Amino acid sequence: MKTKLLAFALATTPCAALAQTADHYPNRPIRLLVPQGVGASNDTLARALAGKFGEALGQQMVVDNRPGAGGLIGMELAAQAAPDGYTLLTTATATQVIAPQLHKRLAFDPFKDLLPVSLFGITNNIMVVHPALPAANVKEMIAHVRNSGGKLNMASAGAGSQSHLASVQFLLAIGAEATHVPYKGGGASVAAVIANESQFTITPLPATLAHVNGGRLRALASGGEKRASQLPSVPTFIEAGLTGFQSTGWIGLMTPKGMPRPLFERVRGGFLKAMAHPDARVQIQRQGGEPVTSTPEEFATFIRAEWARFGTAIRAAKLKLE
Repeated sequence: MKTKLLAFALATTPCAALAQTADHYPNRPIRLLVPQGVGASNDTLARALAGKFGEALGQQMVVDNRPGAGGLIGMELAAQAAPDGYTLLTTATATQVIAPQLHKRLAFDPFKDLLPVSLFGITNNIMVVHPALPAANVKEMIAHVRNSGGKLNMASAGAGSQSHLASVQFLLAIGAEATHVPYKGGGASVAAVIANESQFTITPLPATLAHVNGGRLRALASGGEKRASQLPSVPTFIEAGLTGFQSTGWIGLMTPKGMPRPLFERVRGGFLKAMAHPDARVQIQRQGGEPVTSTPEEFATFIRAEWARFGTAIRAAKLKLE
């Protein structure tokens, strides 16, 4: 059923002339919408891809950051854009499967108004603390959080963000409390920990990697099944003794609905060519992601599964719909 719906969405278009544009596409710069601010994990990975993606299509690709409402502002812009290939969207865990579940009224349908192209990165969430915090590992951090009586500040990219839910899951796992301090985006929340306004966060690796390497943050654990390739000395939560605890995210590419199949395949072909380039893969890894690709159908199925997984976390966090 999902495959048939995707095929239908690709086959239909509000303008028959649009189907003839694939042969001449692109003839002007392409906008790559990022529904988070500069410095957020989605932003850093999008920029890692954009250069080679633009080269593969033969035009400049311009990253357009449109943060706000947990990413819904940028998502809405993409959903309402013309399906002409000149507006593409990098979507991620928080924007695609978390924020839409926290809002009763959406101006778009996240399943019908956007077409999945492919995943292009898997990210480990990573626990980082201010270097002055007296916790050199996860065991010491658990003890410190428990002994703080809820007074430690826990930064997030905003209520209901990926970093918020990851940190809530950690607190639930250890049976402790902290003071949640939501910031306006991932970059701001990481900066708050660097400044010691907040003492820790669990957030996507791309937003923290440069600061960990620069000594401005201390990494205690990563959330994948295995260690992050960018930080091989940092144990997973499971290795650190938190049995069964995993925390990961992802990023992918989407287009507005109604794109003619020849044009969609032109976009996807450029994307796959970029992802096959060693420089693009290296840049994605350097920014904290593990490069991956998928079929549109696989990506659609993946999004449905993530929707259910994070729906469970949202209910556990007792987040209220807005």
